[in-house]
Amino acid sequence: MKRTKIMIKKGNFFKFIPAKQLFSFFSNDMAIDLGTANTVVYVKNKGIILDEPSVVAVKANTNQVLAAGKAAKEMLGKTPESIVACRPLRDGVIANFELAESMLRYFIRAANNNRKTLVSPRMIIGVPSGITQVERRAVEDSARQAGASEVYTIIEPLAAAIGAGLPVQDPCGNMIVDIGGGTTEVAVITLKDVVFCKSVRVAGDEMDRAIVQYVKRKYNLLIGERTAELVKINIGTVMLDSKMETMEVKGRDLVTGIPKTVTLTSAEVNEALLETISTILEVIRVALENTPPELSSDLVDKGIVTAGGGSLLRGLDKLISKETGLPVRIAKDPLLCVVKGAGKVLEELDFFKEVLMR
Repeated sequence: MKRTKIMIKKGNFFKFIPAKQLFSFFSNDMAIDLGTANTVVYVKNKGIILDEPSVVAVKANTNQVLAAGKAAKEMLGKTPESIVACRPLRDGVIANFELAESMLRYFIRAANNNRKTLVSPRMIIGVPSGITQVERRAVEDSARQAGASEVYTIIEPLAAAIGAGLPVQDPCGNMIVDIGGGTTEVAVITLKDVVFCKSVRVAGDEMDRAIVQYVKRKYNLLIGERTAELVKINIGTVMLDSKMETMEVKGRDLVTGIPKTVTLTSAEVNEALLETISTILEVIRVALENTPPELSSDLVDKGIVTAGGGSLLRGLDKLISKETGLPVRIAKDPLLCVVKGAGKVLEELDFFKEVLMR
């Protein structure tokens, strides 16, 4: 197929360049962390310009977007029948294709300041390592329907490792634990490729559900997942210390049906999270057991890096270090590691092209 070239003037000379290369100057190419909890958009040469909750509110039966992001999150559980507010992604993958497309289109337009671009952007989107071919195709199709010209995908633990500043291109072992909203990804990486990777659909959302079930079982009180998330953020801990924190929680009494308030302690939240945290620790153990000896020796000194919102749970880094015997550190800006890594790939596409999924 013949490639189209365009003649441009450069100084006193004229030069032919490929049309595709010229159009890239006018296209706002994007890297997107399409997460279960948050969607973050990185635009080439501009950096991160949008960070919003992955929530969309639409008119019932029409899919006309009324709000997305923070405004839509405020509506969760509070909408009339004429409005549907939901999270179109569950466990790291698209659960509702039409709503995901509407949300993505809304965010892309917002990232472009509601202006139409001359050329449709190319997109690099982070996806869970355990994603199926069908689920991955849904992500790609959704991005194309939302206006992308080309769509590339990169597995989230690899993007997180790049975004955390790990030397993934060197012949040494790098271990990343990315605890997001829908999935926990554990990967050992070397020479810009994954040696071993394990993904489980147990992460921040599962922690919220565990808190909801604990309060329901112990106090006969029904609370929403948004309230449970606030409990997790404010007093959640995986290692009990001398400092005991409390928080008032409001919900509906399942016996009387009227509103009720109870006080939760950090010890109770710790008890509620035990099973979820045990699952995450088991995944890390499996990854370490499957790491080649030479790379294991690198991890003794370099340790483990944690990323994602779940890594901010108080005491989790210390617990992982205690269970594995390895040094553990939380990445800088753990919530943004995936999109920063995908953005770096976008900026240096020739160097990182082999990390993209085929």
